[in-house]
Amino acid sequence: MGRGKIEIKRIENSSNRQVTYSKRRNGIIKKAKEITVLCDAKVSLIIFGSSGKMHEYCSPSTTMSDILDGYQKTSGRRLWDAKHENLSNEIDRIKKENDNMQVKLRHLKGEDINSLNYKELMVMEEGLQNGLSSISAKQSEILRMVRKNDQILEEEHKQLQYALHQKEMAAMEGNTRVMQEEVYHQRDRDYEYQMPFALRVQPMQPNLHERM
Repeated sequence: MGRGKIEIKRIENSSNRQVTYSKRRNGIIKKAKEITVLCDAKVSLIIFGSSGKMHEYCSPSTTMSDILDGYQKTSGRRLWDAKHENLSNEIDRIKKENDNMQVKLRHLKGEDINSLNYKELMVMEEGLQNGLSSISAKQSEILRMVRKNDQILEEEHKQLQYALHQKEMAAMEGNTRVMQEEVYHQRDRDYEYQMPFALRVQPMQPNLHERM
């Protein structure tokens, strides 16, 4: 008995659907590789799964861009609209401008200048001189600003040193006054606690009146 026919419809079970997708995807890619080798065909294959993940295959003898260009020419269908075409032209223009700027930069560095004529060299020399003058003027301006900032910082430093000196002097004067006051208070306390002594003089000779 042969295998029963499988009804082609969406597989509801997500696990079974993913397993079937993986098997069939690998089978299609395998067939694309086989027809490329056996028949010398140019094959391009793009597969997007339900998760959005992409898988692709392209024959080694060609590229995806060549395949798409060939399809567009053969079928007469435009794969790119005017917006994409304008964007592609803009990218090409920017690339060209970048290449020209790279060439000019090498010229300014003194590289690859053998191809320049006398007039072009004069224009370049004038541009370099103007640039050098602008750089010198900017350097002078920055130097003046640095010196001015140094003067401001030096003046602020002097003011801080003066203020600190005044605080130190005031603190020393305050400590001196406190010490003097403590000395005065100590003297007062010593004077208050000092007791007076009464002295009694004993006669050296006996009282002669008592003997008589």
